[in-house]
Amino acid sequence: MKSVCTAFALLLTATAASAQPLGMLGAAPRDVEGQPLRFDDVVRNLRNPDPKTRLAAVHLLRDAKYPEAIAPMAPLVLDPMDDIQLEAIAAELGFYLDQDVRSKKMIAFVVEKRTSGIAAAAFDLGPFAVWPRAVPPELPASLLQATDDENAKVRLEAMYAFGVLGRPPLPPELQTRLVKALDHYDPAIRSAAARVIERQKFPGTGEALIKAVNDSNAEVRFAAMRALGAIREERAVTALSEQFAYYRKGEGGWSALDALSRIASPASVPLFKERLQDKDPYMRRAAVEGFGRTGDTSAIDAIERMATTDEAAMVRIASAFALQKLGRNYAARIVDAMANPKVVQQAQEYLVELGPPVTATIAPRLQEADAGIREAVADVLGVIGDASTLPALEAAAKGTDASAAAAAKRAMARIQAR
Repeated sequence: MKSVCTAFALLLTATAASAQPLGMLGAAPRDVEGQPLRFDDVVRNLRNPDPKTRLAAVHLLRDAKYPEAIAPMAPLVLDPMDDIQLEAIAAELGFYLDQDVRSKKMIAFVVEKRTSGIAAAAFDLGPFAVWPRAVPPELPASLLQATDDENAKVRLEAMYAFGVLGRPPLPPELQTRLVKALDHYDPAIRSAAARVIERQKFPGTGEALIKAVNDSNAEVRFAAMRALGAIREERAVTALSEQFAYYRKGEGGWSALDALSRIASPASVPLFKERLQDKDPYMRRAAVEGFGRTGDTSAIDAIERMATTDEAAMVRIASAFALQKLGRNYAARIVDAMANPKVVQQAQEYLVELGPPVTATIAPRLQEADAGIREAVADVLGVIGDASTLPALEAAAKGTDASAAAAAKRAMARIQAR
């Protein structure tokens, strides 16, 4: 069986929907008698007592990207061997991603620092990079269980992989485990759990997040604040206002203000007005977002000027978003900003929040000359579009730019899955 240590593609003679037995592996690799290996034999080798054989099976199934392998591979996330756990996590992510994963971690919008984790890098590709393929329940369950692994890298990779693949609502036992992770002994897991909650907007986590706002670790505190904003936990308004009063500036200050802008309590409007001209662009961004979400028009003239004249791209696009929320026609301006790679994800988040009403405005932009804009618009339409947007996406999927075409195909799959 050592011959299977080299990764080969699986040549299957049956599909997932077929009632026929799963087919044979292709011309290579072969068993000890020279016969092509069967898919089901490779799956059995996931349970083989020999670690090398288990690892080889993971490699084979990873390269095949055959969906039937997702569930049987899930237990290897909890394998006794760290290397097999990490390979299994990476392999499972490969079933849902078709992009290269860079070892780069985004911190609080655009600040970057290096990380060696594949799952963390996959998480930072954003939600649009994930194909809308069904996730068998045993996979998120195994990933969350692995967040208590003795190996620090394994548990962090497991948490970020869960952040890529986990979806609300969670079964009660997984909800309990996720909330428990906010009190993990490892601060990296606590902050990662908060980031995952922020991304997936898991409900029922507000009380634990409010507690985490007073965590001993600064990164955990800031991530918890932003997560509270993402789930729009109104009970946190007082605590977040107190945190802002304490920090006033820096990451702590704008994490609190960002959360308040997402919750959008009318009680926060005076604070938004106070910070509208702050020297920190993150503060200005959060302030104008707050006006847009609360529906308060008292500063609309100032925001309209900022949409054109502010020196920071993130603030200009935030102003366009706020003005669209306040009834002005600025959705096209948000798409225009996607020509700047630094604010693409920010623009996508705004368009998703604005929802189906902007579909008619942005769908024609699938014909943009800029492939980056086509890709970004396609991913947004996959979330807010419907069957009426499929013809435009089908045309975009035939484009010459591979990334933009892949985004259009993902978008069509997402709409059709709904």
